[in-house]
Amino acid sequence: MNVQRDHVHMLVQLTPKEAVAHAVQIMKGGTSKKIREEFPELEEFLWGDSLWAEGYFAESVGQVTEARIKAYIQNQ
Repeated sequence: MNVQRDHVHMLVQLTPKEAVAHAVQIMKGGTSKKIREEFPELEEFLWGDSLWAEGYFAESVGQVTEARIKAYIQNQ
């Protein structure tokens, strides 16, 4: 994982049966809930009811090795 000011890079392993959209929904929802609990003062800086932006980017590992993707994430 690499957390930057305006986005997060993560390497996540899912089974073929798990939908990427559902995994992202769980991660965004869970982290939003935890952040709001720990930092209630952030409410004044939020846009509406959303902590995270609506979109995400996902790519499967196929053309490069997992090690190469990990290196990319760490060097962001």
